[in-house]
Amino acid sequence: MSKPMNMLFILSDSHHKNMMGCAGHPLVRTPHLDQLAAQGTRFTNAYTACPICVPARASLATGKYVHQTGNWDNAAPYCGQEPSWGHRLIEQGYHVRSIGKLHYRSAEDHNGFSESQIPLHVNLGIGDIYSLVRDDMDVRPQLRKEILAAGPGDSSYCRYDRGITKEACHFLREQSSVYDKPWVLFVSLVTPHYPFTVPEEYYQMYPLEDVLLPKHHAPSERSNHPYLHEMRRHFLYEEPFEELEIRKAVAAYYGLCSFMDAQVGELMQTLRDTGLDQNTRVMYASDHGDMLGEHGMWFKSNMYEGSVGIPMIMAGPDIPQSKIIETPVSLVDCFPTLIASVGAQLDESDDSLPGASLFSIIEDEENLERIVFSEYHAAGSITGAFMIRKGRYKYIEYPGYAPQLFDLIADPDELNDLAIHMAYAEVLKACAQALRTICDPEAVHQKVKEDQSERLARFGGREQAKLFPPGPKLGYSPVPELFK
Repeated sequence: MSKPMNMLFILSDSHHKNMMGCAGHPLVRTPHLDQLAAQGTRFTNAYTACPICVPARASLATGKYVHQTGNWDNAAPYCGQEPSWGHRLIEQGYHVRSIGKLHYRSAEDHNGFSESQIPLHVNLGIGDIYSLVRDDMDVRPQLRKEILAAGPGDSSYCRYDRGITKEACHFLREQSSVYDKPWVLFVSLVTPHYPFTVPEEYYQMYPLEDVLLPKHHAPSERSNHPYLHEMRRHFLYEEPFEELEIRKAVAAYYGLCSFMDAQVGELMQTLRDTGLDQNTRVMYASDHGDMLGEHGMWFKSNMYEGSVGIPMIMAGPDIPQSKIIETPVSLVDCFPTLIASVGAQLDESDDSLPGASLFSIIEDEENLERIVFSEYHAAGSITGAFMIRKGRYKYIEYPGYAPQLFDLIADPDELNDLAIHMAYAEVLKACAQALRTICDPEAVHQKVKEDQSERLARFGGREQAKLFPPGPKLGYSPVPELFK
C-alpha cells in the first residue's frame, strides 16, 4: 500500500460468487465488475461470516464473528453495541458515510457513520421474530412464492438501488472534495436479493432456453443430511419445481446481477469523470451468496459454496491489476482493511480481531492453509452450523448431527461427503480441532438457543411471533418510503 486514499466500498446483497463474467460464468453479463477485477485483485475464496443478512452485516461492521457479537439472527440487529470500523474512523477525524441498506436496528443508534442516507433497517427496529423458533418449526411458504413469482417488472428493490446509486454519485461529484482527510463511502445495494423481479431489458438479456439449470437440484441428486432436509421442508423446497419455474427464477436472478452491475458502472464512471479514480480505492463484496436452486436449496442459510461464498474485489491506483488471490478471506477482513486504506490506526482492543488486512494478504505469498470461518443460527436451522475452510477441505459441524467434509479441489460441486469414509478420520479430527481454536460449537449452540428462547418469550412465545410482521410469511425488508 503506497499511501492513504479514499475508499469506495460497494456491498451488494445475495450475489453468488460465480455469477460474474470475471468468475468464468458463461452467461451472466457483468462488464463493470469484470473491468474492476481487471483493474485490480480478485479474491476467489472469499466467505461471509454468516449466510444471512443481519448477522453478516454485524460481522462486517465489527470485524468479529457472530458468536462474539451475539447478533445471531435477523431479530438481533446491530445497534452499535460493539465498535465498528466506522467508529474507529470517526474517532480519528475521518468522514464515513453510508448510502443504502444497513439492516441494523435503527437510524437512532450510533452505527458508526458520520451520516447515513436513505438507510434500510430491520422491520420496525425488531426484525424477524419468528426466526427465533428453532424447534418444531412450521412451514414458511413465502420464499417458495418468491420463486414462483419470478419474472420481468419493476420492484421497490430496483427503485431503491437506483436511488442509492444516484445519491452516491451526487456525493462523489458534489461533496467529496470538502474533507481534509480521506473518506469512506459505503454504498450498500440490495440487488440481486429477491424479489426475483427485474426490469424487462435485463430479463430479456437471458432467454429462458439458454439459462443454466441449477446443479444437482433434482431430488435424487440432493444430500439427505437432516439439517438440509429440514431446511428444505421448512421453506417448502422439498417439492420439486417445474423446469419452467426454475428457468424464470434463474433468468430473473441473472438479470438482477446485470442490473446491479449497471449500478456499479455508474459509480465507477463517476469516479473517472471526477478524477477521483486517481486517489480512491474500490472494494466490492456481497453480504452472502444465493443458492439459486443448487442442491435443491434456494437463497442462503446453509454452508454450501453458493450460499456462504461471496465475490470480493479490490482495485485502486496501487492495487495489482488482473491479480487472482486464492488465499481464503472473509468479511471480517474488511475492518482492518478499511482502517489501513485511509491511513487510520487500529485500537489496542482490536488486536484480538480475527481478520487481517487485505493489503497484507495481497503482498504476502499465497496461503491456502489460512482458515476462514462461518456460522449460522437462524431461520430454518434445527441446530447451529459451523464451517471452516482449511486448505482444500471444507468442514461443517452440526451439534447433535453428523458433520460434513468436502474436498473443494477435487469436488468443487460438493457432491461427495467424505465424513462418512474412515480414510478421512484424521482429516476430520484435525478440522474439528481447528474449529475449536475459534469456538466451542456445542457451547455456542446452547448459548444461542437459550438467548433465542428468552427473546421469544419476551414477545409472547411462538404463537404471538406468528402474528408479528412478517411472522411465518417471511418476506424481504421494506425499503424507505420514498421507493415503495
